[in-house]
Amino acid sequence: MRAFLEVFKVSKSFGNYQVLKDVNLLVNRGEFVALVGHSGCGKSTLLSIVAGLLPPTSGSVILDGREVNAPGPDRAMVFQNYSLLPWLSVWDNVEVAVRSALPNLSEKELKDRVAYYLSLVGLYEHRYKKPPQLSGGMRQRVALARAFAVEPKLLLMDEPFGALDALTKAVIQEELLKIWEDKRLTCLMVTHDIEEAIYLSDRIVVMSNGPAATVFDILEVKLPRPRNRLEMVKTAEYAQLKEKLLYYLTNVLRKVA
Repeated sequence: MRAFLEVFKVSKSFGNYQVLKDVNLLVNRGEFVALVGHSGCGKSTLLSIVAGLLPPTSGSVILDGREVNAPGPDRAMVFQNYSLLPWLSVWDNVEVAVRSALPNLSEKELKDRVAYYLSLVGLYEHRYKKPPQLSGGMRQRVALARAFAVEPKLLLMDEPFGALDALTKAVIQEELLKIWEDKRLTCLMVTHDIEEAIYLSDRIVVMSNGPAATVFDILEVKLPRPRNRLEMVKTAEYAQLKEKLLYYLTNVLRKVA
């Protein structure tokens, strides 16, 4: 059976600087995959290529049997900086995205969808507020609601929780998992947080250092779902995965400052 997302020998250069070299990755439908590696190893560049925001210098990306060569409604992206429109309300930020991605919805269908996803992330009561009136965690919830509301085939996340404090991050990670387990979207996420990668993912892709970064290793996360964070950290599987990732990142792929 063909993989849902196929990254085949993708390379990317900016001028004479080669960021990525011959990256190969297969992601199955409904799978949650994390990309980890040191800063500058091309994780975000790879995500942007999959999103259609950047063209590869060589190689190809195939999503659900079609080559990716531009952004499209079959993909949604969540950024660390939220990327919300500050002059619009919470409701309007989500509605604008849904109108753009799904123009054939009736007004009732559109409003029902926006209300549903805002309720799902606990922000329906805050729907008339604007982003500057919200905390960082609430802004990221809006970004997640907007991404899920367009019901993309592929959800791309670039360090979505990197700017949040530890407690807020933990809460939103749990909310993300609940929504993902219900909707079973295919997810590809960039993160620097090893524990986050283990907690959320089915597989963890370790990138080699740049320049000319590529896939160094892929680790399978065999922890059962649904996952309980407190129980997970007590398991041998978790300890072994964390140790291996730390070994890769601090020894084998040690970044020279």
